[in-house]
Amino acid sequence: MPRRARKDAGQTGLDSDDEFTLSSEEEGEYDDERLHFEERFDPAEDTISDEKVVPSRAPHTRTAHKPTSVFNAVENLNECDHDETPSKRKKCLSLKVKILSWKAETDLDRAPQTLRFLPTREPGPQLSTADAHSPMSLFKLFFTESAVANLCHSTNAQAAKSIAKGRKYKWTDVSVDELYRYIGLIFYMAAVKMSSIADYWRQDTIFSLPFPATVMSRDRYRAISWNVHMSHPDADKENDKKRGTAEYDQLFRVKPLLDTIRLACKAFYHPRKNLVVNERLVACRANTEVTRHSKTKMTKLGFKFFVLLDSSNGYTLDFSIYTGKNSFPADHGLSYDAVMSLLDRKVLGSGYHLYMDDFYTSPKLFTDLFAKKFGACGIYRDHRKDFPKTAVNSLTKDSTMGSIRWIRNGPLLCVKWMDTQEVSVCSTIHAAYTGDRVKRKAKVQDRWKTKILPCPAPVSAYNHHMGGVDLSDQLLQFYTIQHKAMKWYRKVFLHFLDIAATNAFILHKELLGNMTRKEFMEELIAELCGVSQKAEPKQTSTDHVPVPGAELNSDVRRNATDGRRNCLHCKTVHSKRQQTPWKCQACDVHLCLQLNRNCFQEWHKSGTSKMCC
Repeated sequence: MPRRARKDAGQTGLDSDDEFTLSSEEEGEYDDERLHFEERFDPAEDTISDEKVVPSRAPHTRTAHKPTSVFNAVENLNECDHDETPSKRKKCLSLKVKILSWKAETDLDRAPQTLRFLPTREPGPQLSTADAHSPMSLFKLFFTESAVANLCHSTNAQAAKSIAKGRKYKWTDVSVDELYRYIGLIFYMAAVKMSSIADYWRQDTIFSLPFPATVMSRDRYRAISWNVHMSHPDADKENDKKRGTAEYDQLFRVKPLLDTIRLACKAFYHPRKNLVVNERLVACRANTEVTRHSKTKMTKLGFKFFVLLDSSNGYTLDFSIYTGKNSFPADHGLSYDAVMSLLDRKVLGSGYHLYMDDFYTSPKLFTDLFAKKFGACGIYRDHRKDFPKTAVNSLTKDSTMGSIRWIRNGPLLCVKWMDTQEVSVCSTIHAAYTGDRVKRKAKVQDRWKTKILPCPAPVSAYNHHMGGVDLSDQLLQFYTIQHKAMKWYRKVFLHFLDIAATNAFILHKELLGNMTRKEFMEELIAELCGVSQKAEPKQTSTDHVPVPGAELNSDVRRNATDGRRNCLHCKTVHSKRQQTPWKCQACDVHLCLQLNRNCFQEWHKSGTSKMCC
């Protein structure tokens, strides 16, 4: 059965410390936002019946819509019912039966002309296989040293601004190497889950983690987190002055890094033939212009990302952040414009097959994509404009499982299939039925039996290639960074890290294929933090042996005095100064070793040596 339509929703936000409130002039636009994300309707494509009432809004009346497809010719045939000319009436009825009657799987259907696959580059990683590719070198393709240097510059400026406002914490300018270590700690926290940031630096408990403190102190980590910034604060101030005008950029605070990541995603990998359009909701509770609300997702509030993926491996090729009605200049409806904004024929080439869910699928979109040499396939909504509405020979509730009905209009094919429930799919790639079969369990005489059912070609292809969405979501979710943040743009920054790490892993897998995701992330964390992944071997009791504090001298008379130092046990426990030539090999501290004063034994019995070592 095809994947159910993703019902993401949203409510979006600014980059200001102030709460965002809607003005009276913006309330009308907000109604459309609720349709897009809470009800998951696109007014430009979906026909909303009079019975469907949107909360806090007057019923959305159905506007007259002139059909542009032969599918809906039946809406125009009503005029024939009042035509007194028998010949014209007969012609209309003939047209109605010929064009708008659903056909069955036994009727022969021919797929539209195959689009020639002409990518602009050889599909796959755009990197030399002869070169060495470590996890960090691949990650740096997306977070380059120049991009991180800009991050450091903006972060230091933001910290100076905060301190000038009276913030009470120590600050020294962050360097490129230190920011990479900071990113390494962020990934470490994604791999090793704790309930709070402070727990990573908690000491003297069985739950203590020694590693984070070796990279940087807790206060330093927090100070960087409070101030991490992608744009310069002075430029932010100038942009904020333009709020309410066409020149105001809602994504200004994330734009520098956003452009860098998008460019890198397209530069270092070229997709294979099958692509997927998906939508992601990045969790964020900030009350801003850029966040969106969802009723149906586990993530109820966050940033709406429209994403283009390679179906074969889940690689993120391109993405955009939805900021409102003016996000896309074409103004053909959100579902149409979101897809078109992600497709660049000059970058991709032609002949690609695009798969999508029912929020995007429409006859206009598929027809225009086909004209641009892109095939498309997706489940669709029966109430959406220009899809066939005729009931002649259509499926009913009593239709048996496996029943198929289809209608073709040029390259545009609409197929209905009875699975456990009715499924509607549209395609400009496939023929209606090519002999595919699927297994389903059905109850026959109070017993469950496995049946082999015919399955339309578009349904089989859709189920197969939309798996790229699940693959991408899984790769992101396993090591996703989900920190609480006061600033909305920091949540976007963390998602940029997710995209970069996931794409870097996919590139590594395509080039070498010798690491799991866990192994890749562990190696990446170690390289970013500048440490060896292998821990130092633990010292054993055999290491704690007394050795001379200095090398033996050729002059035997000086051996008694050379290398003598104060005994640490005498000093700390008895507050005495006693010198000894002996020290512990493991602890590297001088300790008395005499018949009447065995500090060496007392030191190790007390457990103080564990703290020292």
